[in-house]
Amino acid sequence: MLTIKFYPAIAAAVFAIVFAIATPSLAAPSDESDVRATIQRVFDQLKSGEYEKLYNGLPSSFRARITKDRFVSGLQRTRNLYQLDRIEIGAVRVSGNIAVADTTIYAHVNQPFDADAKLEVQQYLISEVYGQWAVATGDNATINRFLKTNPTFARRFPIKKPRTFIKQNGNWVEVPVPRRK
Repeated sequence: MLTIKFYPAIAAAVFAIVFAIATPSLAAPSDESDVRATIQRVFDQLKSGEYEKLYNGLPSSFRARITKDRFVSGLQRTRNLYQLDRIEIGAVRVSGNIAVADTTIYAHVNQPFDADAKLEVQQYLISEVYGQWAVATGDNATINRFLKTNPTFARRFPIKKPRTFIKQNGNWVEVPVPRRK
C-alpha cells in the first residue's frame, strides 16, 4: 500500500500555482496598463500637491542629483502659477525596462497670463525594479542612458519636443516655448 505524506508547504505551493493558472483575470496587469497607471498616479500626486510622494517615485538617478527638500520647495513655489485639470494618455509603447506614452495635460494658467492651456508631451518611464515604473520625463540624462541601451526602441520612438497651446477665442493656439539651456 502506498502512503502519501501531507506536506503543508507543498500543498500550499501547488494550490497557489493552480489558482494562478486557473484565474488569469487575477494575474499581474500588462506592462501597458502598469505604465498608464503610473502616469495617472504621478499626475494625481502633482495635481494634489503630494510632492514628497512624487519625489519618492522618481528614478534613483534623478533623486541622487536633487534633494527631496529642494524638489518639494521648487514645486511648492510654482503652485499658484497653474491648476492642473486632467491628463489624457494616448499610445503606450513598452520595450523591456523602458516605456514611452503620448500624453496631453490640461491646466489653467494663472501667471504670466490667465488662460486655459494644454501640453502635449511624451512621458518616458523606466523600470529600475521589476514591475515598478518611474516617470523620467524631463530627466534627459536618465532617458538617454536607457535609450542607448535599447537603440531599436530609440529609433522607433525618438524623443519629441513638447508642444504647448493656449486657448484663444475657442481655438488652441501653439505657443513656442524657449529651449532650456
